[in-house]
Amino acid sequence: MMSTPKSAPGIKDFALLVGLAALFGASFMFTHIALADIPPITLAAARVGIATLILYPLMLRAHQRLPGLSKIWLPVVASAIFGYALPFALVAWGQIRVPSSLAAIFMAIMPLATILLAHVFTTDEKLNRWKVAGVLCGLLGVTVLFGIHTLRNLGGPDALAQLAILAAAVCYAINALVTRRLVGVPKFSMLTALMLTGTVVMLPLSLIFESPLAVTPSWQALGALAALAIGPTAIATLLILVIIQRQSASFLSQINFMVPLFGVMFGWLLLDEQLSAQALIALAIVLVGVALSKRGNTAS
Repeated sequence: MMSTPKSAPGIKDFALLVGLAALFGASFMFTHIALADIPPITLAAARVGIATLILYPLMLRAHQRLPGLSKIWLPVVASAIFGYALPFALVAWGQIRVPSSLAAIFMAIMPLATILLAHVFTTDEKLNRWKVAGVLCGLLGVTVLFGIHTLRNLGGPDALAQLAILAAAVCYAINALVTRRLVGVPKFSMLTALMLTGTVVMLPLSLIFESPLAVTPSWQALGALAALAIGPTAIATLLILVIIQRQSASFLSQINFMVPLFGVMFGWLLLDEQLSAQALIALAIVLVGVALSKRGNTAS
């Protein structure tokens, strides 16, 4: 049976897309605020844990349940680790030393990393000249962002923090491929399973390495944690599904241009972070790379 063609994107669709980009962009700001009192692994565990508490009642209200014991849990566990638990912890750890606006720029390489992984692990998304040009632009942008001095001293703490954020971007790219295996799972069931699994993975690590019970966060840090769990985690994941259902994954991919811009804007306006000309040039180069790769997705 042929699927019904989707209508052209309207104002509501673009409003949802911009809202989602703003939520993702704000996550770097909220993480920066929460890290003042909450250590990174504990922050990641609490973020997915609170999101689980939000999504579980919604799952029950939708008359859905967690998936039964079956092979579907293999991609669920992989997606929970690479799409939520691990990148949340890596970004938080990296942001101890990296400003939120800079972290947002580093994360912009995610779609370019996805292209490379898709070329290796899929049969229908191979590299073409546009995608290669996009990836090369991304590499150039990251090189400019690191700077020659940092590249010469990659053992330094700042470089390791930046590499952690780049590793988080690669985790998201891996997850983009893993989630293909979750097609057909009811949305609230899938999202609740992802958040619950992420909590189960991160909570023991938090207890082992960070003594979360001894943490005494300020109200500001708790507010930032709540905002992270509600906005860029629970609501954002629901918005992704709504946008894809209304339009397509291709339409959703335009968010890759907006998230780093929102991240930079929030860091500048609300955290008084100042970006160097080097960082702004790097952002422009990376976004050009994303644009070229998007052209490659439609090229024959």
